[in-house]
Amino acid sequence: MLKLTHTADSGCRTRRRHRIYGHRRPTLTALLCSAALMYPMAAVAATESGSHSSALFIAQLIALLLVGRLLGELMLRIGQPAVMGQLLAGIILGPSIFGSLYPIAQHALFPSDARQSSMIEAVAQLGVLMLLLLTGMETDLSVVSKVRRPTMTVSIFGIAVPFVAGFSLGEILPSALLPSPGGRLITALFCGTALSISSVKIVAVIVRNMSFEHRRVGQVLLAASILDDTVGWILLAAILGLAQRGHIDGRAVIQTVIGTLLFLALSFTLGQRAVSFLIRIANDYLKSEMAVITVILIVMGLFALLTNALGVNTVLGAFVAGMLIGRSPILTHHIEEQLRGLIMALFMPVFFGLAGLAADLSILKHPTLLGWAAAFIVAASVAKFSGSYIGGRLGALSVRESFALGCGMNARGSTEVILATLGLAVGALNTTLFTLIVTMALVTTLAMPPMLRWALARVPITTEETQRLERVAFEARGYVPSLERLLAAVDQSPSGNLAARCVGLLAGAWGMPTTVVPLQREAGAVMAGGRPEAAAVEVGMAAAVLPSADTERLSGSIQVEKAPHALDTHAAIAKVSEKGFDLLWIGAEPGTDASGVIHRNVSDVASAFDGHVALVFARGALAKHPLTSRLNILIPVTGTAHSRRAAEVALALAQACHGSVTALYVSEVPLRKAWNRNLSLTRALRGGEEAILREMADLAQQYGPPLRPLLRMGRQPAEVIVEEINRGTYSLVVLGVTQRPGETLSLGATARVLLARSSQSVLLHAS
Repeated sequence: MLKLTHTADSGCRTRRRHRIYGHRRPTLTALLCSAALMYPMAAVAATESGSHSSALFIAQLIALLLVGRLLGELMLRIGQPAVMGQLLAGIILGPSIFGSLYPIAQHALFPSDARQSSMIEAVAQLGVLMLLLLTGMETDLSVVSKVRRPTMTVSIFGIAVPFVAGFSLGEILPSALLPSPGGRLITALFCGTALSISSVKIVAVIVRNMSFEHRRVGQVLLAASILDDTVGWILLAAILGLAQRGHIDGRAVIQTVIGTLLFLALSFTLGQRAVSFLIRIANDYLKSEMAVITVILIVMGLFALLTNALGVNTVLGAFVAGMLIGRSPILTHHIEEQLRGLIMALFMPVFFGLAGLAADLSILKHPTLLGWAAAFIVAASVAKFSGSYIGGRLGALSVRESFALGCGMNARGSTEVILATLGLAVGALNTTLFTLIVTMALVTTLAMPPMLRWALARVPITTEETQRLERVAFEARGYVPSLERLLAAVDQSPSGNLAARCVGLLAGAWGMPTTVVPLQREAGAVMAGGRPEAAAVEVGMAAAVLPSADTERLSGSIQVEKAPHALDTHAAIAKVSEKGFDLLWIGAEPGTDASGVIHRNVSDVASAFDGHVALVFARGALAKHPLTSRLNILIPVTGTAHSRRAAEVALALAQACHGSVTALYVSEVPLRKAWNRNLSLTRALRGGEEAILREMADLAQQYGPPLRPLLRMGRQPAEVIVEEINRGTYSLVVLGVTQRPGETLSLGATARVLLARSSQSVLLHAS
């Protein structure tokens, strides 16, 4: 027995070693192969040298992409950000290593000819704007409001202390290190900005990898990094504007400040509406592939040109454009991933590779320059750590949390490289200072991940954080939190009004953009082309009456689009549904016949949509007053996935309007004990029944409304449900069903009995 255990354990260790080294060997082999490929590419470069060559441009692209990707993979495997591998790729291919070992081949592959280098630099310049666009899209300023006090103190001290240290370094730099003797002030401002910023991308990766994004210290880290990044880009844009003028005077400063403030004010008012409108139009009406991506790139370019015209650098325009695009309610995860793939695959390796090419680490052989590099590293690390630590303590964070903040805020990463590259381009930095700043960025970024992991592992978790993590885990697997866009097809009947109310409650509470397809009745048939104003008003009214105290996710006024009119309902729904919706709500009359069979016209609307459908049938009190009557909801539950989804919809509706919810489980097993009226479980329940009702209780705890669990016995669930409806004071029954194949819409025997015999309104959620 001992021998068998030992053998199994040894095999496990062998497989583990194979997994570890199995990843490293291909990476190292690929690096050696890529090094060998440098020779033929250098040969191509040598034959094309002295001319403006597209072949040489392609060889440069291949070299940067290949070596950058492989070194990025290697960095990821040792717990470092991939962008550091791309930067190292440029350093290796540049004068620091490749140029020292094979200067002729390196010069042939990357010649100093301005016309040739302008080709690859054009890609890099577009890459800067694309990177800042992506950075802006990932910037969520709402995170700042969750931990406002510590975020503000950490950001203020975390920027001010390093800025003073960097500015002081710039003031005492020898004249030989300055790009121009008369530009010391601009260089000092650049040095201050370089030391004060942090890389939000690297902080976010480490925080998320350690599952700290929903703990207080992780949220403060992310929020402070976002604020640092935002302030840093605004400050950098202003300094770049001054540097491009070549001098600093009162008029230039006033023009830069006014231009920046005017641009920000216009962007976050009129600009936000315009950007959201353009993205919605592209997503909903343009048929060509990746139309939204094209519109995003056009918006980025227009914003960059606007800031340039205002006397501010184009980087601010790209960054703010990204922030506005990221806040657009129509921007789906799929579209964002398409854009991210383009940037990560092409522009990032090229830009950071060229930044590495511009750095010449061979200058560090001189003791004086090596000493200045050490001075930059020490000043950046000590100033950023101390400023962030002081800010954390003043923000009422613990010693361990403040220590983790000091460690995490010290990474500069890609943000620093972009800043240094822009400074080099406008003449605020020379090659020597650029190399010193890139060295500082490289050292601080590589040192941050292990330090932050070590510090975060020693921060104890609180009870409040435990509850928050439980809620986050629930939302990650929940149905309602996963919905992004709602589609409503409603007429002016009581069923249409009730459906519009439900859509408004759900969309308003969870911030979901909603499109309304108005329907009208002609000769007993439901047709597309009703009054859009009335349908939109009903949805908007339902969202507007939400009690704000109970709706944390209320993100502003609901957006309702008037769909184009058409006579063919099926065609109208099919056309609109191509725009990307998660749930279709249908409210129209006639809805069913006397036997509970769903009307053909309602069935046509549902069959045109490929996804989840919610069908609303108004009866009883809600038929008389669909927009104002209280929602007393009964949820028959079965423990299935479609039953859970319907229960989540019911709980979300009740939470939005202070309604009540009763969860009914029909058991075929005789009861020995009555069900308790509170949420405790009796010992009379069997395992399956207890688990189902406990799940409903857990869901109710997450959504908020009170839940009354109810257990009834009967061999015909539909009959028991109807009896309970007649016995209780319910106004709405929410049932989860599945669609059955057939010529007409069939949702099962239980749904048909309810539609035929229920005296109260019915909501069927069909998966």
